[in-house]
Amino acid sequence: MAVVRPFAGYRPDSKVVDRVAALPYDVYNRKEAKEEVAREPKSFLRIDRPETNFDDDFDMYSEAAYSKACELLHAAFKDGTYIHDENPVYYIYELIMDGRSQTGIVAAASIDDYQNNIIKKHENTLAAKEQDRINHIYACDAQTGPIFLAYRDRDKINQVVAKVKETPKTYGFTTDDGVTHNVWVIEDAEDIEVIRTEFGDENRIYIADGHHRAASAVKVGLRKRQENPGYTGEEEFNFFLSVLFPESELKILPYNRVVKDLKGMSKEEFFDKLSGIYDIQKVDAAYQPEEKGTVGMFIEDTWYELKIHDDLRSDDPVEGLDVSLLQNYVLNPILGIEDPRTDSRIAFVGGIRGLGELERRVNTDMKVAFSMYPTSIGELFDVADAGRLMPPKSTWFEPKLRSGIFIHRLDED
Repeated sequence: MAVVRPFAGYRPDSKVVDRVAALPYDVYNRKEAKEEVAREPKSFLRIDRPETNFDDDFDMYSEAAYSKACELLHAAFKDGTYIHDENPVYYIYELIMDGRSQTGIVAAASIDDYQNNIIKKHENTLAAKEQDRINHIYACDAQTGPIFLAYRDRDKINQVVAKVKETPKTYGFTTDDGVTHNVWVIEDAEDIEVIRTEFGDENRIYIADGHHRAASAVKVGLRKRQENPGYTGEEEFNFFLSVLFPESELKILPYNRVVKDLKGMSKEEFFDKLSGIYDIQKVDAAYQPEEKGTVGMFIEDTWYELKIHDDLRSDDPVEGLDVSLLQNYVLNPILGIEDPRTDSRIAFVGGIRGLGELERRVNTDMKVAFSMYPTSIGELFDVADAGRLMPPKSTWFEPKLRSGIFIHRLDED
């Protein structure tokens, strides 16, 4: 059963939390990261992306970069930017975007649960991307970016969360993108025990977002076990920073596709092949699919509704996904995109960018765009429960968890 335990976290002083909190490190390219740190010098991005403290030609993956991250983090611990909760606690983290709220429990999840598949995955990871975060966590001796986990609703946890949310907030601030962030500390021993016990009765928790950060945190923990052969399993390095959200709180946005060319075909030839897969209907306005089995397509200044032929639908948890149907019947056999992870002819656009971004791409550097019906949280659970993997770029979660609000140190007793 799952071990999800409280921890004695480091968190920003309330006077600066709104300045410290930062979007995840991988949201920015190098230029954007440096600009953001210049705009807000207290942004946690200066620690998450330590190359922003150096010249543009500095090696961002060098030992010196990670040493700088450690230096800056520990300076923030000492200069009053961060305070330390002396006793292990859970935290409540609520994010409100466009009037919709999602509330999770901030806790330390077990690397053994990850290893034993109690914490389930639905994506592959890339070794190079893992290595960067491994180096960062190891150098800082701390996890600074939370893993986004999901679980099926448990009434007793919901009741504790609802009760604590009626008390005064520890933090409450709104970031430049309009997202409101609220935090409470769960200090009551009975409430802590309810949460610990309820998760202890759970044998399935799911990585919603942050597969690379999770894999990196686990590998650092395993490395520290080798360095400490007398470990008991209770040390903080056996756990990783997470925010766990109940299924009912989550909404997945679509992850759309844009393709550079039609593989030498004319529009008419492409439509002829496409008609063997989808029923094609011209529509008058930008089209966002409203039901499973449909796709929007934008080409040559026109939107179309695509509806999959009934005989091509599938009950398989992976093959039946809309992103799989498009990949298996159109992107690969018709447009020649065999591996969307590596093919430079395809790009992915998060649903948060809207349909206007698809039109812009087609009118600039792409030929055709596909707007997808979003994968559901239930489909994500089904894929993970089956021990399967989703196609790349199947889910887009929004709003993004901020880094720097909660720090889980690995050298704490």
